Amino acid sequence: MTQHYFDKAYAARDAEVIRSLYDEWASSYDDDIKAQGYATPERAAATLAEFLHDKDAPIFDIGCGTGLSGAALKQVGFTTIDGGDVSAAMLAVAHKKDIYRKLLELEVDAPLPFAPGAYAAITAIGVIGPGAAPISLFDSLMHSLGKRGKLLFSLNEKALADRGALGMIHEWTDCGAAILLHAEEGAHLPGIDLKSTVYLIEKN
Repeated sequence: MTQHYFDKAYAARDAEVIRSLYDEWASSYDDDIKAQGYATPERAAATLAEFLHDKDAPIFDIGCGTGLSGAALKQVGFTTIDGGDVSAAMLAVAHKKDIYRKLLELEVDAPLPFAPGAYAAITAIGVIGPGAAPISLFDSLMHSLGKRGKLLFSLNEKALADRGALGMIHEWTDCGAAILLHAEEGAHLPGIDLKSTVYLIEKN
């Protein structure tokens, strides 16, 4: 069953199909993904802790799912974390964990539910790529940051197979609109031999 969900997730492209899949998967998601050695949340949280020293600074965890990324952020000391996801069932699981200050159900393709600059950092851990959010989300998140705001995100090997994934980063960094603070490849889901690269970008 676990492989069934992974296969369906990485093959999905339609937003409503993806939402439905994660609603269906919510009850077993934590166990299934942890069984594959899910390592990206801890790697990403450690990166943000290195560059964002104010642990009370507000963070928005987009695509928070059941809260695995939020738990990793809390573990390294961040205290003010809000989350959002398109899957109500995933959010229901996250709500039970007492990690987030508030949780929001997001609408597919709708504007982000906060003013630009409201958060010191936005995290999109395991969110952009096949079976999740489109690459276009990157621009929306960057525009939602204020000056010196940070975007922490990961791209797994399947996402990086799309040339546009790296192009979106260069569009911001090559012109000086943002600075790439960190990029490091490492374990993502060792159980299915999948790696990811964790990125941290700061908006100028």
